[in-house]
Amino acid sequence: MLQFTLSDPRLKMVSVTGVDVSRDLSHAKVFFTQMGVDDAQAAAATTAALDRASGFLRSEIARTATLRTVPKLRFCFDESVGRGRAMEALIRDVRAADSELGDQPDSPEGD
Repeated sequence: MLQFTLSDPRLKMVSVTGVDVSRDLSHAKVFFTQMGVDDAQAAAATTAALDRASGFLRSEIARTATLRTVPKLRFCFDESVGRGRAMEALIRDVRAADSELGDQPDSPEGD
């Protein structure tokens, strides 16, 4: 629905990474990420656009799903993807530094 139904250009390249639904199905916290968005300001703009579209999304879910109640949707930017990329970059840097140290000859001890 996010890719094909909504026409807001701020919602392009949005991926849902997870959903936490309350036991009574009255609330759902929808975690999302967006390709190319790493700063808090852009994430906030996307979250605001999704919050504005939540009523339409709920009505579409109600129309297509057979649920007694449709949960109220709350959108949260998933920062774990960005943190994972940052960790991968750190590991890559450490491996490069280790390989550079491994190429250097050992210094004689006791000098």
